[in-house]
Formats: sequence, structure tokens, C-alpha cells
Amino acid sequence: MSFRPNAPVKAILGPTNTGKTYFAIERMLAHPTGMIGLPLRLLAREVYQRVVERVGVQAVALVTGEERIVPEKPRYWVATVEAMPTDIHVDCVCIDEIQTAIDFDRGHVFTDRILHTRGLQETLLLGSLTMAGVIYKLVPHVEIIERSRFSQLTYSGSKKMSRLPARSAIVAFSARQVYAIAELMRRERGGAAVVMGALSPRTRNAQVELYQNGDVDFLVATDAIGMGLNLDIGHVAFADDSKFDGRQSRPLTPSELGQIAGRAGRHKRDGTFGVTGGTEGFDEELVIALETHDFEPIKVVQWRNSALDFSSLERLHASLEKAPSDRTLTRVPVATDQLALEFLARNEAASLVKGQNSVKLLWECCQIPDYQGISPAAHGEIVTRIYSDLRRKGSVNADWIAEQVRFCDNAEGDIDTLSNRIKQIRTWTFVANRKNWLEDPIHWREKTRDIEDRLSDALHERLTQRFVDRRTSVLLRHLKDKRMVSPEINERGEVRLEGHLIGTLEGFRFTLARTEGDTDAKGVRTAAESVVAPEIHHRADRLAGAPNEEFVLTTDGRLRWRGEVVAELAEGDSLYRPRIITLADESLTGPDLDRVQDRLSLWLRHHINTVLEQVMSLEAPADVEGTARGIAYRLFENLGVMPRAAMADDVKGLDQDERGKLRKLGIKFGAYHIYLPLSLKPAPRELALILFALKNGGVRQAGVTDIPHIVLSGRTSFLVDPEVDTRLYEVAGFKVAGKRAVRIDILERLADIIRPLIALDASRPYQGELPVGAAEANGFRVTVEMTSLLGCSGEDFASILSSLGYRLRKTVKVAAPVEVVADAPAADAADAVATEGAAPAAEAEVAAPAAPAEPEFDEVWFPGGRRHNENNQNRRPEGRGRRPEGEGAQQQERRPNERPRNKGPRRPEGEERNTRPAGKTRPEKTERPENRRPPQREERKVAFDPNSPFAKLAALRGKSE
Repeated sequence: MSFRPNAPVKAILGPTNTGKTYFAIERMLAHPTGMIGLPLRLLAREVYQRVVERVGVQAVALVTGEERIVPEKPRYWVATVEAMPTDIHVDCVCIDEIQTAIDFDRGHVFTDRILHTRGLQETLLLGSLTMAGVIYKLVPHVEIIERSRFSQLTYSGSKKMSRLPARSAIVAFSARQVYAIAELMRRERGGAAVVMGALSPRTRNAQVELYQNGDVDFLVATDAIGMGLNLDIGHVAFADDSKFDGRQSRPLTPSELGQIAGRAGRHKRDGTFGVTGGTEGFDEELVIALETHDFEPIKVVQWRNSALDFSSLERLHASLEKAPSDRTLTRVPVATDQLALEFLARNEAASLVKGQNSVKLLWECCQIPDYQGISPAAHGEIVTRIYSDLRRKGSVNADWIAEQVRFCDNAEGDIDTLSNRIKQIRTWTFVANRKNWLEDPIHWREKTRDIEDRLSDALHERLTQRFVDRRTSVLLRHLKDKRMVSPEINERGEVRLEGHLIGTLEGFRFTLARTEGDTDAKGVRTAAESVVAPEIHHRADRLAGAPNEEFVLTTDGRLRWRGEVVAELAEGDSLYRPRIITLADESLTGPDLDRVQDRLSLWLRHHINTVLEQVMSLEAPADVEGTARGIAYRLFENLGVMPRAAMADDVKGLDQDERGKLRKLGIKFGAYHIYLPLSLKPAPRELALILFALKNGGVRQAGVTDIPHIVLSGRTSFLVDPEVDTRLYEVAGFKVAGKRAVRIDILERLADIIRPLIALDASRPYQGELPVGAAEANGFRVTVEMTSLLGCSGEDFASILSSLGYRLRKTVKVAAPVEVVADAPAADAADAVATEGAAPAAEAEVAAPAAPAEPEFDEVWFPGGRRHNENNQNRRPEGRGRRPEGEGAQQQERRPNERPRNKGPRRPEGEERNTRPAGKTRPEKTERPENRRPPQREERKVAFDPNSPFAKLAALRGKSE
């Protein structure tokens, strides 16, 4: 690139935030043509977009090592410093961040551009004021223009990461440290964007945008932010003050610290810097230097001979080793490209070097960047393969590069895996952008660019998933921008903001949504609650004016408004005045909370007075005095239900007038309970159960929530749960009788059915047809009406009667006579067999006699304590009745514990017999083993009634024998 000797060269020098890059762009666009070289591909992309917006896409070219966008006739070129086309003549040339000339890896390129790249009309060198002395020596005719910082930079000391102000950048110098800090910021502050030089430009752009648009308030970065990135940073916190520069771990120089700290504060807004994460605070001298931007001047810059000799490998190597003649320049250490050259010179690639063009091509191949950071030998192998293909075939083997690219084409994996694939694909992107290296360069440029973009997007997504809580970022932006849309709340109470689930709102309680692996920091919760605070205030207004129909008291003792829990009941000063505990967050305070509590208390009083109206009227009934008033008040204290036995003496003392007054109050005097029939409906009983439980064990005890469901089902009785307090059944309107709980009014109806039956004796003359269930001796038999009424039978029904004081008498029923058909004569049988051609009659089987049927019992119930017999005279104890007629005069009445004779199985051998009192005759018994018979007594045969079933059974046995 040539230039006129009198063309001005200006050095625009100053600290960060002086507008140097902006000034350079404006000067470049003031010329018909121009070129600007930038230190980062990321910054080059940013400037390219800015220039395109000004002059159009057809007028601007972008050239970097891995990207090349060149329209047909561009007027302006935006490039990285290494990729600047030096064979193009433009009017204005700008080189940014010239202080990078001191870098061991890239410094010699910047030095070469400072020395040799010029514009036809104007050249601008942009950088730190520390370069002033070097620029004077290297470019004697330069015009130095110093620019002052737009804002102030102040040291703020040391702060914990959890207390760093919003819009802070935390600087570390290793990927491991950056990831650890970003993870901590996610847990503590909702997340952070990540910016590192190892990330692809597309990923860094996406992460920067995440920070710039306010999705996160923190940025965790390496010193990559110190070079050209224009970010809205208010505070820079150093988590470390030393770094590994590729050769050794060393402290950062004050100038390097100043370059990074200077990113705090943009344009007219002041910024601060400090330390965090255990890093020792800066000493006073360093603080003054950083605040005043006063650093030691740079004395030497890196240099390497750019006038290379390509006549042979030896001369190329010798020209690279040439030392500078100026003391301001120092020869750069052996760079990556030179190491690759030395590797190729020792292997088979050296044999392919013939002529100047092949040497030049070899040097171009050696300049492939080692993006992967692998060993010099491994990188040298890649360069060797590419050079060998170019020399032998004229282009890189398509199958080989396709295999390399295919290996990278996988967007699955974690952050480290994707980062490594991006590094690899960048190598092939660089190769694809070289002229004439591939048979189809356009295809491979598009292919590698597409893969890198997809990998970069996947890496951005992984970084965001790991280090950013999107929900929190949305909340933070909502706090800062009150113009954002209000949160959406669906019917399930889910609160969403811009599509992100923030949490759930039930009544006046907000629950922050949890994401995997995070903890709810106080700041995040505060932000979320501030988002829903307007909705909670609005709900308080609606509840305060809500009609009674919108409130419900559930069986678990909680008050619901429009289906959402807003309060719960607790034990109060009295049975009918429980306390209300409003379930709300801190967002519901002051007048809003008072209005909600007042409305809920008013509704609860109205609900109790309405549902238990009949019970409440018993507290102080008018025109009722004395014992009757006491009975009414006791019913009031017991929620409208009392066992009659508990007030038996008081009830006996009532006269008819007093009973009439109590009946007018709705009180019924039942056989087992004194109660209010109207209060036995499900709603009063459910409320009574809750009020009772609040005073006796709480609403969380077993049965409180289950029993109301049984009441609503309409069941008249059910099995009791042994874990449930029996008092709860009584309050619910059920009496525990045996194994079951029976509804009180049903129990009274059962008593009404039994009462007339035990009032008569079925053995005495009775006009008309006896009632169903009537029995002799003032007993009764269980009827279908009784079992249907209670919804149970058998043992369950018997347990109910027993618990009510009734006693059972069981007697064996007399079986009906069985007609016996005489056997056919033997001759007839033999003839029949012979006719059919069967076996002789002597061999025919004889049918076995039928087994005796199980005896049936007549079950009669009697009121407890009553002794009875057939004539209701000389009554026997309960359970002992007369033996039914027709069983023979010899059969005697059994004692209660005596086993029935000739009915059950034989007594097992060796079992002790019951002794029989003297004077009693022994009934007929089945044959016992001989050794069990008393030897001194002769066996007697007892004559049976010929009409008895026992006589017919004996006849059948005799025939079979």
C-alpha cells in the first residue's frame, strides 16, 4: 500500500471512553474510500454493521481470517488488522488499538501496519496515550491528538460478588474461573453473560446482546472486554489481577488494568472499579494511576521483518530471523507460523518446495491460525497435509476436508465440547476463505460458516441455560422498565411474564417458580413479588367488595374465595367465634390487609349464624326458663346434639308445658338423643364438626375431612374408623353403635319400629294379623325394614342391637317332615338291570344316605335385663328359651354352655366330657368308640317319635346297613 509523503498521519491517543473509534469511522466516511483495521473479529463485525447502516451493504466489505464479504465495488473496507488487504489503495486508513503492538503473539503485525500502511489522503492511528513516545520515534512526522475521557473513573474498593451493583463486569483470566463466577452469579443474582476470547464471535455477540438488552445485569469476562467492546458497564470488578499469557503467569501491568477498568462508565456517565472474590485491594499508587490514566509509556514494540525472501526455505527462515535496526523495536519471539514453518522444513513437505511460488505458498499455509491450541506438532501435521495437497493436486482433497468438517457438524454436547468443535471448524473456515485452495470454495465457505453459526448458537444456548435464569432476567428488566407488559395470570394461578413462568399466585400468596439447581435469592424473590404486587392490591379490592356467594369454608378449615385459599381458621375465644388467619405474603399489608380481614370476619360470622341458625337460637331462648333453659343451653354448647342419658334427670323433671316450649324451638326428645332434626343436614354438621375440631385436637386430625363426605353421600350407617375420635361421629350426627356409626335420626326411626313390637306378646291372643317381626315373650325378630333402614345386616346389624342393650335368644327351628319313598323290591331291580344288559344287581352301587342338614335357628331379640319364657312366666336368663315342640319328650332343655347332642361332629378322642347333673336323662347320641363308653353302663336305645325327622334318618341308615 503506497502513500504520498505529505499525506498526514495522525495519532488519536487517550484512555477508554474518549470516542476514538467513533471519530475514526466518521473521518473514514468523510473520504470517498477508506479502510479500518480492528483488533477483534467481533469488533470488526460491529463496525461493519454500523458502516453498512450509513452507506449501504454494497459499499462495504468485511474481511477477517474466517469471514469474507466483498461486494462487487466496495468503497470501504472493514477488517481485522491481520487480514487488512495491503494491496488496495484507499483515501483514509485507520488502525485501532495500536498499543497491541506490545503483544508477543500479534504485536509484530500491528507494528508493521503502523510502519507501512498508509492512506492516500489521511492515516489515523488510534490507541492508548502510552504509545505517544513510540509513535514519535517510528513516525516522526505524526500529529498526536490527545483526547480526554468523557466520564470519571473512581475506585470503590472491595465488594462481595453478591453485593456488586447492577451493570457490573467481573473480570477473570481463565475459563474455569469465569464459569465458576458465572454459576455463582446465577444462584445469587439471577445470571450473567459470559465473554471470552475463546468464544466464537457469533457467540460473544449473542452473550453481549444478552447483557446489553438487560436480560442480565452482570457480565463475567476475560480481558477480551478491554479491547474495543463498547458495553454499558457501570462497574468493573477484578476477581484476579494476574493471568497466564501463554508462556507464564504474571501480574497485569497498570496499563492493562487501566484498559479493562476503563470500560466502566460510558459517554457522560461515570464509572467505578474495584476488586472482588478475595482479590487483594489495589494500593494507593495504582489507584491514582488508574483514576488519572497516567501509566508508564511504552518504550519498545514487537517487530518482525515483513520484507521476506521467498527464494528458498533457508532464505525465508533467515529473513524471519532478521533483527530490527531501531532500538524502539524488539524482535518478536518465535510465533506459531514460524514454528509451523520449522516443522514443515523437517518433514516430507520440504521436498515439495521448488521455486519462489512454492515457498510463498508454504508460508501462506504456515499462517493458518492454531485456533485449537493444540501442540505445534499436531498443528504442523494439519498444515503439512494442506500444503502437500496444494502442491500435488492443486487443491485440498475434498474428501479429506469433508471428513474434518463432518466431525465438527454436531451441535450436541456441553459447553466445553461445543467450544472445541467451534475451534476446529474455525480452522476449516479459515482454509475455505483462502484463494484457490479448494475446488469449490463457495460451497465450503457456506458449509463451514453454517456449521460455525449453528455451533455458536448452541454454545450460546448452553451458556444461557447454565449461567442465566431467564425468568430472573425478565423480572429485572420489568423492574427497570415500568412500560413492560403486565404479568399474565391463568386459571391455574400461573404468573407468566413475556412467556416465562415466574411463579404461582394462590389467593394472596405468591410462590416463586423453582428452576433446576437454583436457590431463590432474596433479590430475585423481591423482584418477583414487586411484579405481582399490583395484582395482589387489585385482588384485595375485589375481595373487600365480594358477595357472600364467592366465599366457601372447606372441611379442612380453610376459607376460599373464588376457589383460592385466602385464610384458615384457628381456635378462638369461644366455640362459635374462631380466629381467622389471613394467608398472605408481605405484599398484602396496611389498609389492604385490614380490609381483607374485616371482610372475611364479617362473612364468617354471617356463615355461622346462618348455617347454625337453629342451634344459635338456643343460647338465650325467649320465654324459656329453669330446667328447660338449661337443657336448651346445653344443646347450644354441644352444637345441637346430646345423648339423652346425659340429661335424663333433667328431662324427667320437665312438665308438658316446658316440653312444648322446647319442641317449638325444634328440639326432639328421642329414645337415645335429644337433638335438633334440622341441624342434622350436611351443611350444619360439617360446620359443627369444624368448630368442634378447632377446640378439640384441630382440623388436621383424622376424620374431620372424611366424615363430611360420608354425610353428603346419604349413608345411614357405616363402619367406624378406630383411629377417629368417637366424639367426632357424635358431632357429625352419628352414634357409634357396635362396629358401625348410625345416623341419629335413623336410630330413632329404628326405635320407633321396635317399640310396638316389644309391647306385645305373640304367644297370646291378638286381634288381626300380627305385625312383621313380632315374637313371643315381648321380643322381636329382625325385619327387612330394619336392615334396609340402617343399610346393613347380619353381624353388623346384630352389633348395633347389642350396643343398644338388646339381647339375643337363639333356638333351633323345627324342620318340616320329609317324605321317604320306599325302595323298589330287589327282584324288580335285578330285572331292570338284566333288561339293560348291565352287571348283576348284587354288584350295583347303593346310593349313600344324604348328610343331615345344618340346623336353622330362630333369633329373637329382647330388651336388655328382661327374663322370659313362652308364657312370660318364670323367665329364664337371656339366650335360654324353651326347646321347640316336636323334638320328643326325652330331649331336655340345654344349658347355656352345653353343646347340642347328636348335631355336631363327634368329640375328638381324648376330649374331656361335660359331667351331667343327677336326674337328667341322656339324649340319643351317635356311636362313640368303644374305649370311650362307660363300661359300667349298658347302652340304652331311645325310642323316637315316628314322625320325627330323626326317626326317618335312622330308618334310612338301617336300610343302607
